Amino acid sequence: MKNPVPQAVSLLLEKLMLLVHIRPLAAGSGGETPPPAPGYYDTSCFKRGDLLEVPRTLFIHFGIYLGENRVAHLMPDILPSITADRQQIQQVVTNKRLILGVIARTASIRVDTVEDFAYGGSILVNHMDRLFEDQVLGSEEVARRAEKLVGTTAYSLLWNNCEHFVTYCRYGAAVSFQTDKFCETVKMIIRDQRSVLASVLVGLASIVCLGVAPSTTLPTIFISFFLWMAG
Repeated sequence: MKNPVPQAVSLLLEKLMLLVHIRPLAAGSGGETPPPAPGYYDTSCFKRGDLLEVPRTLFIHFGIYLGENRVAHLMPDILPSITADRQQIQQVVTNKRLILGVIARTASIRVDTVEDFAYGGSILVNHMDRLFEDQVLGSEEVARRAEKLVGTTAYSLLWNNCEHFVTYCRYGAAVSFQTDKFCETVKMIIRDQRSVLASVLVGLASIVCLGVAPSTTLPTIFISFFLWMAG
């Protein structure tokens, strides 16, 4: 029987990432913020096979430029699992579709305009190349890899997201640095919580063993205990 703990931790991490990955709605609009009109971005500086990044509030969205104002990118989406209507699926993914797609672990690698892809955010071009020395594939190969993968795919915030897609296409290795950073942050928080709990236990043990606590022990215990509970 498989150990349920790693799977439970994975699900918890994905739920935490989902909370900070959703595009914010326009204040007071009660709906989705419409993408900019066509022509909002100057695509003359983009080349086929370029890796495009759009920084969000806490995460980055990635895509591969295919030329002619088209970007291939991976988006969680519930529609591919419930309908085969390509016209309906091709509409801009709303937050509701995105959330349900994450829950159902369903996504599509789709081709959208630069405006729909960026959704009003600023665009960085080939910013990740500095992390992959001598690993950048030819521009045409990058674009063809992206085009070949277009369609419905499984989705995971931790193991198969938009960054995994673009790094595979451009560098030949599916990795996600922002996922790794997020997991390391969670691990650090867990380690810190364990350290606080250990401080509480050591302080209590000293009282039990010595019978009398130093003047600084009790305040330290109470502060550490409340920090641990608050965490």
